[in-house]
Amino acid sequence: MTPFSRRGLLAAAAAFAIGICGAAQAQPKEIRLDWATYSPVSIALKENGFLEKALEPEGISVRWVQSLGSNKALEFLNAGSLDFGSSASAAALIARVNGNPVKSIYVYSRAEWTALVTKPDSGISGVADLKGKRVAVTRGTDPHIFLIRALAREKLSDKDVKLVLLQHADGRLALQRGDVDAWMGLDPMMASAELQDGAKLVFRDPALNSWGALNVREAFAAENPALVDKVLAAYDQARKWSLANPKELNALLAKAAKLPEDVVARQLERTKIAYTPISDADVAAVTAAGEALAEAGVLPATADVAKATSDLIDRRFDAKFVN
Repeated sequence: MTPFSRRGLLAAAAAFAIGICGAAQAQPKEIRLDWATYSPVSIALKENGFLEKALEPEGISVRWVQSLGSNKALEFLNAGSLDFGSSASAAALIARVNGNPVKSIYVYSRAEWTALVTKPDSGISGVADLKGKRVAVTRGTDPHIFLIRALAREKLSDKDVKLVLLQHADGRLALQRGDVDAWMGLDPMMASAELQDGAKLVFRDPALNSWGALNVREAFAAENPALVDKVLAAYDQARKWSLANPKELNALLAKAAKLPEDVVARQLERTKIAYTPISDADVAAVTAAGEALAEAGVLPATADVAKATSDLIDRRFDAKFVN
């Protein structure tokens, strides 16, 4: 091979490598986010168009997808049909342990969004009364995790109850119809059951509710850190707008959830959106939830919960905002 041929091949190889690297790092033309009725700030962000305006100069569009529960948001992320998705932080840990490559990067709310819900005449006054009863729950969500941890306190497990696996809204309907004895509720459906159906929250514990985590696909965060920053800046803009405009937020959530404003007002009473970054205490809370779930058999006994939590929570992005 002549020196010229060698130089030509090397140049061609270098050009090919540069092309491949450039393609790998090419900026996406679209960012896909979810919105959910359990995340009021996501609705404020969607309806105000803050992210669309921020990305317009770069020619990046935004696609919105509704998540009906943490399980759906995490499924969409795992399938690559979402770049950012909203879930309970403990639910994100379960997903991470099970091989879903997500990162939790921002606290979108700290809410008491789940409790044990029954009819007034159910005869159920607490968790211990659930033995042998039919309980509607959405697997892989904070209400499910809440139930497992609450049962463990009473020396019970999910094998001591009859789980009826339904999405949140269907669980509320099943309780209303008498198809189940209890339901692990989620707001705003839980608030609706309280105010419209006369349902009772017979067991509450804010400490068993995990914080609301905005999650991102790990690959997206690695390839597009500047875009992650822009998404979080828009999220924080929506959070500040929500705090400054509570009546407007109530109206937006009522419209999105197709519920009366007094119902979503009850949800918002239980939802804190004053910003605080992911803290050491938050990491510890997720780890404790994971350890409880491993002890209960929901996670494999061999799962390294501390490592999974460390792999899940990424605090690089969120410590940039103030109230």
